[in-house]
Amino acid sequence: MLYFLLNHIYKAMEPESDIAREAIFEAIENQMRDNNPPITKETFNRLIADGYTKNEAMKLIGFSLANEISEIMNSNQPFNEERYSQNLRNLPDLPWEE
Repeated sequence: MLYFLLNHIYKAMEPESDIAREAIFEAIENQMRDNNPPITKETFNRLIADGYTKNEAMKLIGFSLANEISEIMNSNQPFNEERYSQNLRNLPDLPWEE
């Protein structure tokens, strides 16, 4: 079910969103490489251990990062690592499913 939902959302995105998706994936890769915040790599490893593919894990983490970016833009507040970390801990449940 979750896999279907993720694919449906990604397929529904406009072609211009490829640039945004690539930027988000790059940000996630940088977070994991720099271990900053450590929860990103921990979450990736947990999702892989739970049977998700690398691409599925990246998409799930990407949804959490995109949600945090949206929160930043909507509230005009700085990055909230506590909120982002909590969203990562909750994966595979997505932030808007609460």
